Amino acid sequence: QVQLVESGGGLVQAGGSLRLSCAASGRTSITYAMGWFRQAPGKDHEFVAAISGSGGTTTYADSVKGRFTISRGNAKNTVYLQMNSLKLEDTALYYCAARRLFTMLTIKNPTSYDFWGQGTQVTVSS
Repeated sequence: QVQLVESGGGLVQAGGSLRLSCAASGRTSITYAMGWFRQAPGKDHEFVAAISGSGGTTTYADSVKGRFTISRGNAKNTVYLQMNSLKLEDTALYYCAARRLFTMLTIKNPTSYDFWGQGTQVTVSS
């Protein structure tokens, strides 16, 4: 079993930046592909970004491309999401998720992930 803990959320003005972190504990001998999803009130989970276990491959939702950057930390199964030029529509609960393999065909599908964190709230104000 793997436990994921997100941090770094908060309240920021439009145009500002935040950096989310996700740290894994438990069965972390395996290097997992990691993803970020978000969920706004009344909406389904929305894919944001994902990164392969090696960190060599990343993919982004069109809505955040050029503004958000996903990266891996030095500690195994640690991942970050740098969010710049935040918009009101970025307001959501942001989740970190992990899965064994990075497969482009399914990496954006939330049901394909094995482990999830509890989420960290990001609120963008005008």
